[in-house]
Amino acid sequence: MKLLYFDCFNGASGDMILGALLDAGLPLEALREALGSLALGECTVDAARVLRAGVSATKFRVVGAGPEPAPVAAGHRHHHEHGGGTERDDGHHHAPDDGQGHHPHRSLPEIFTLIDRSALGPSGKARARELFERLAIAEAAIHQMPVERVHLHEVGSLDSIVDIVGAVFGLEWFGAARVVVSPVNTGRGMVRSAHGVFPVPAPATIRLLGDAPVFARGPEAELLTPTGALLLTGYADAFGPLPPMRVSAVGYGAGDREFAETPNVLRVIVGEADEDAPADVVVEISCEIDDMNPQLYGPLMDALYAAGAVEVFYVPVQMKKSRPGTLVTVLASPERRAAVTDTLFRETTTIGVRYGERRRECLVRGVEAVETPYGSVRIKLARRGGSVTNAQPEFDDCAARAREHGVPVKDVHAAALAAWHGRS
Repeated sequence: MKLLYFDCFNGASGDMILGALLDAGLPLEALREALGSLALGECTVDAARVLRAGVSATKFRVVGAGPEPAPVAAGHRHHHEHGGGTERDDGHHHAPDDGQGHHPHRSLPEIFTLIDRSALGPSGKARARELFERLAIAEAAIHQMPVERVHLHEVGSLDSIVDIVGAVFGLEWFGAARVVVSPVNTGRGMVRSAHGVFPVPAPATIRLLGDAPVFARGPEAELLTPTGALLLTGYADAFGPLPPMRVSAVGYGAGDREFAETPNVLRVIVGEADEDAPADVVVEISCEIDDMNPQLYGPLMDALYAAGAVEVFYVPVQMKKSRPGTLVTVLASPERRAAVTDTLFRETTTIGVRYGERRRECLVRGVEAVETPYGSVRIKLARRGGSVTNAQPEFDDCAARAREHGVPVKDVHAAALAAWHGRS
C-alpha cells in the first residue's frame, strides 16, 4: 500500500507542498497540463532547484505578468494570504498581484467554476471544492458573516488556487492509499497584518488546524500558512511519527526565505507501508470517577483527543460505598502520556491515574474515493497482508451527499458500498 509522509519540521505552505511533490517525482509537465484549463492568463507555473541551509530542494512558483513588489528588509517578502487581507512575513510564498498592486478576490462560486474547468478527475474536483468550502467556513467564522457573503481574499487569488488545485492533482497522481503528517511547526512570535499585529499561528490557520498536533520552534516567523494547514488537515489520515514503511522516494519543497538554523523546506517521504512491521506500543491511562457531573464526560472526551489520545472509552463500574462510577480509559502514544494525564487532572475530579505500556497490532488503514450517483464518497479501508478485510464508507461524506440530494443517508451508504464492490 502506497504511503505519503509529510515531515513538517519547518512548517508548510501550498507552494512548499507542491514543490515537495514535484521533487519526489510528480512530472512538472503533467501538473502544467492539469492546471492549463484554470484560465491562468499570462501567468505560468515553474519549478527550480534551490538550496536551503545546504539542502537541495524544489521551489514551485506561479510566475505572473504583474510588477514585482519592492524588496523589504532582512530578506522578508510580504505575503498577502488568507485571513481578511493580512500581510505577512511568512517566509514561504510570494503571490503575484493583478497589476494594480493587490490580489484579486474571488467568491466561492467563482472558484468552483475554475475548479470545474480544471483537468482534475471527478473525485479531485470534489475534494478541491470541499477544501475551499472549509476555507470559506473558516473565514466566515472569523469575520462573523454568512458563508455565502464571504470572498476568499488572497487565498482566492490565482496563485493560491493553483496551489490547492495543483496539490490535489499531485496527491491524486501519487495514488497514495494513506497520508500521514508529522506534528506541524507553526512558527512563533507575532505577524503584522493590514488590521494590526496578531500572534502566530494566524486566526485562519489555527481554525483550519482543528485538533492536529502542533509545536512552535525556530525563528520568529509564520512557518505554517492557512493554505498549508488546509491541505495537510484535509488529506491526513493520521498525525504522528514516521510510520513503518519502505522508502521509494524523498522530496523537498522550498520556502522563499533562508533561515540560518534550519532548512526552510517541507519533506515528503514516499513508500510502501510495511505491513510486516512489529506491533507498536501505546500507553494505557485509566482512572475511576464517582463524583463528577455526567454532562462533563462529553467535553472530557473532546479534550483527551485534543491532547493526543488515540482512543477514549468509558465503562460503568461499581465503586466504594456501593456508588456507581465510570472507568475512564485512554490509549495514547508514550510521548503524549503527560499531556493526557494533565488533561485528566484538569478536566475531571479524579485525584490519581494508573498507566502502563500495552503492545497492539493494527490493520493497515487507508482511504479511496468512489463515484456514486450522489457524488464522490471516501471509503475507509483496512488491510492485512495486502488483502482488504474491511471497507466502510466515510459517514460524513454520506451525510453530506444525502443533504445535497435530499435522500436518506442509508441510500448513499449503500450506493457507496455497491460502487466499491463493483469497481473493476
